[in-house]
Amino acid sequence: MPATAAADDSATALPAGTSAAQSSFSTGVHAGSHDSAAAPILSIRDLSVAFDTGEGGVLTAVDGVSLDVPRGGVLGVVGESGSGKSVTALSITRLLPQPSGRVTGGEIWFEGEDLARVPLERLREIRGNRIGMVFQEPMTALNPSHRVGRQLAEAVLLHRRCGAAAARERALELLAQVGIPAPAERLDAYPHQLSGGMRQRVVIAIALACDPDLLICDEPTTALDVTIQAQILDLLRELRRRRNLSVVLITHDLGVIAENATDVAVMYAGRVVERAPAPELFARPLHAYTRALLRAVPKLDGVPKTPLFSIEGRVPPLSELRAGCRFAPRSGLAHTEAQLVARPPWVEVAPAHWVEQCPVCAPVPAISPAPPAGRRGR
Repeated sequence: MPATAAADDSATALPAGTSAAQSSFSTGVHAGSHDSAAAPILSIRDLSVAFDTGEGGVLTAVDGVSLDVPRGGVLGVVGESGSGKSVTALSITRLLPQPSGRVTGGEIWFEGEDLARVPLERLREIRGNRIGMVFQEPMTALNPSHRVGRQLAEAVLLHRRCGAAAARERALELLAQVGIPAPAERLDAYPHQLSGGMRQRVVIAIALACDPDLLICDEPTTALDVTIQAQILDLLRELRRRRNLSVVLITHDLGVIAENATDVAVMYAGRVVERAPAPELFARPLHAYTRALLRAVPKLDGVPKTPLFSIEGRVPPLSELRAGCRFAPRSGLAHTEAQLVARPPWVEVAPAHWVEQCPVCAPVPAISPAPPAGRRGR
């Protein structure tokens, strides 16, 4: 590396026995509770996304997904790698890899506009302006050949009528807001001269440059140590409180979800298998996959040297997906052939608690039937 990397962000002291996830969003799930009667800021309905793989044909990566992002709240999206979380997030602003990826069905309603169908010119006005995105890996999200200040100012210049000097001043202000020490010095640094934690803060600053209404965070703490993870999550909590942000938080970490999210969607093999308010989902997980994910979380009070639980097998590749219950091969539960070929209905089993009602993986009675096509998940 041509320059010495800057020192990591200062550590945040944690109480003994407290995980980074537990320390973050310290006010807990209920601090972000929202008015359930308020219209969601983002409503995804029956979203399907496919990729043209050439000789492998067209493969569906997201299959009929429906999600609501509460206004001023946090929607946590959880699931293993390959579940379709990141593809769903990229679909919202149509940032899918081109030319292979495309939205093949469904609606993405954001403040009265269907982002799946608005002209590209209009979409460019929205993304980076009203919808900010924190990408998964800060080192690849930042351009290594440009200084940090230039990359921050670019977002401002694209969406605000101001000169270069005003954009640079805004960039300096943003670095200070996300807690980067000596922001005037960091403004002229290259990404490789910053620590992982500082790079992630820069990515968050770029996403917030134009005061968006919705922030999409795709695994914002990936590859960071637990202390820096706690700092980044605490920063997001504070920014959300200060700006009244609505957030989509994608992560593998159920501890992060439990402490941060007001609502949770559990994804598996391109589908949402369960969705509920966070307290309800953690108190009463109904789908076999949700229960398996929770069982796999290490317990601080567990018996020492007890083998950790893991879900057998892996998420199936797109070419092997079946129409029926997709968790069946890994569930350890016997399914009939009919249950493997017919898609389970999407039903409400408690107020705001929806589940893919496989008779084996989620044998629960519905309080309301599956909605008609085009309105799944309401």
